[in-house]
Amino acid sequence: MPELTVAGRHWTVAAGSNLLDALNGAGVAVPYSCRAGSCHACLVQCVGGDVRDSRPDALSPAQRDQGWRLACQCQVVEDVQIHTFDPQRDGQAAHVAAVDWLGGEVLRLRVTPERALRYRAGQHLVLWAGEVARPYSLASLPEEDRFLEFHLDCREPGQFIEAARQMKAGDPIRLGELRGGALHYDPDWHERPLWLLAAGTGLAPLFGLLREALRQHHQGAIRLIHVAHDAAGHYLAKPLAALAAKHQDLSVELLTTAEAPSALAQLRLVSRQTQALLCGHPDRVEAFAKRLYLAGLPRNQLLADVFLPRG
Repeated sequence: MPELTVAGRHWTVAAGSNLLDALNGAGVAVPYSCRAGSCHACLVQCVGGDVRDSRPDALSPAQRDQGWRLACQCQVVEDVQIHTFDPQRDGQAAHVAAVDWLGGEVLRLRVTPERALRYRAGQHLVLWAGEVARPYSLASLPEEDRFLEFHLDCREPGQFIEAARQMKAGDPIRLGELRGGALHYDPDWHERPLWLLAAGTGLAPLFGLLREALRQHHQGAIRLIHVAHDAAGHYLAKPLAALAAKHQDLSVELLTTAEAPSALAQLRLVSRQTQALLCGHPDRVEAFAKRLYLAGLPRNQLLADVFLPRG
């Protein structure tokens, strides 16, 4: 059986084992979110030997030449030595600026890095609380906010969630590498209808992208749909209403899980030039995408990020 080596530890795994599972199963903390090769949270470096990679196109040739691989997309087929991210050595120092609740289930975490972080709306970042890590999408906008903002879904328990619940202003936190993800705002969409469909805290990056589109004076109509378990789950209802009141071409629809199927079935494209951005749980994103395809949206005009729950 092939042998894995990480930071002086050695252990054998079954041939063909998923690298991410093999690392996390042995207690080596490698964060992840999408498991589809999109979020890049599980990036590791092969410094000896190699792995079978099912998504070689997900990284640049330069990254691959340096041994970087997405652990979720790789199988262990031979002895391999792995370098993983060390938050104390490789991470950026930051501190908690504020922690508060948006409704009863979403914790808003605002973080200030010691050095300015250059990022774009829609990107995500791995947060480290001690040895516990989790990737989160940025809800903040670099041109307007002096902090990094994250929305944490606290409905299910998790190690990072439990750590975040105890955080207070001034506490230290480490930042991992900034990742691109699938979502962004393209100025070439300036005059197109823009649809933003979010489920749960999938609203976080779309809130940043909505503000970016408005900052760039997007000329097409913008339609935002947020699906939550119940009315209390619409945790950004007030700021969204304020934006809609200020921008006449922005419409905001807040749906519960029970209301969503019938409402989505009524979706009709106003233009085949519509650009759609989707984010949330994989099942919900799949339902959004299916409805949009049935409505006639070309597949190359849909971008999506998915959030996987993790204990």
